[in-house]
Formats: sequence, structure tokens, C-alpha cells
Amino acid sequence: MARKPKITNQQILEAAREIFLQQGFGGSTIEIAQLAGISEALIFKRFSTKEELFLAAMGLPEKAVWMKELENLCGKGDIKENLIQVCFAILEFYSEVMPRFMMLRSRGNAIPENCMIKEQGPVQDVKVLTDFLEQEISLSRLRPVNAKIIAHVLVGTLMNYVLAEQIQFSPNSCQTEAVHAFDLKQQPKLEFSFVQGLIEAIWQGIAPI
Repeated sequence: MARKPKITNQQILEAAREIFLQQGFGGSTIEIAQLAGISEALIFKRFSTKEELFLAAMGLPEKAVWMKELENLCGKGDIKENLIQVCFAILEFYSEVMPRFMMLRSRGNAIPENCMIKEQGPVQDVKVLTDFLEQEISLSRLRPVNAKIIAHVLVGTLMNYVLAEQIQFSPNSCQTEAVHAFDLKQQPKLEFSFVQGLIEAIWQGIAPI
């Protein structure tokens, strides 16, 4: 007898995402298991709690990829180019995650407080970016400025850009398909140009003296 193909974590997350986007956090793991064609027990062998499954399905890891990359950039390379690359990575991250949460909010599907890691989201993003900027300032690679304000400007602008694009491309956000309406990968040159312009706009105020 042929062995049944092993289901991947990604397949489980895709099924979970579909159920959560339809029903919010209240969607049951039994329904997710049925959609994925597996047992509910298998879900909890891969994900310790429903909260962990929800965060993974919504694309919210404890540490985003751009944060891991940022750790290796401090004091290295061209700081201006580093900022462009980091902000583009943040834009990619927001373009994937924000539409999903907009969908949940538009349907009135509340997200339980105990499901969200307190320091995740924009607050954490600003903190991580602030720490990076402060380190670069201490190395005299940026001029002495208020790093937290610069981080707020960058994060807020990138979030607003994604929000505006999502509203433009999916005015009827009540449809599940709207979650995929804004795909940054379809127009990477335009988005990269936006990020370059953003860094250029603030560069004169932060460039090393």
C-alpha cells in the first residue's frame, strides 16, 4: 500500500488561515483539521496551542525576517542602502500581514488579547528599528537625531502606504479575495522606488555630518 503523503506545516497553515479569515479566532481546530485532511491531534503535534497556530497562520512570527537581517547590518556596509533594503523588507512584511487583519476587523472577528504577543506589531517594529538607528548613531554612521521619531516616521509611512494600496485595490474588503488584492510582488519596481524616495526624503536630516 502506498504511503500517504506527509502534510507540511505550510499546508496546515493555509487551511488554518482560510478558516480564521472566515470565522476569526473562533474557528475551530476541528474544522481546520477537516479542511487539511488530517486529525486534530496532528495539528497540536505541530503547534502547541491554538494561539500559536493563529499567529503563524496570520504571518506573525515572534521575530520577522527583516528583524533577523537587521541584526547583521549594524556598522556594516552603506548605511543608506541598508535603510532602503530594510524598509523594503518591512514593506513586504506589511503587504502580506496587514490585509489579513483588515479582513478580520472588517468582519467583526475580534482577536483575543491573550492571542497577541504584547510587543508584536508596530510597537515592536518601532522599538527594533529605533535600537538599530541608535547603534548606528553611536558609531557616527548617522548624525545625532531622535532615533525613535525617525523609526516612527519610517514604520508609519510604510504602514500607511500598504493601507492605502489595499483600500485602492479592494474597496469591497468583505470578500475573501480582497486579502490577496494587494500583492507587492506584482509591482516590485514601483514599491522599491517608493522606499528609495522615502529614505531620500529623510536622508538630509540623518546623514552623518
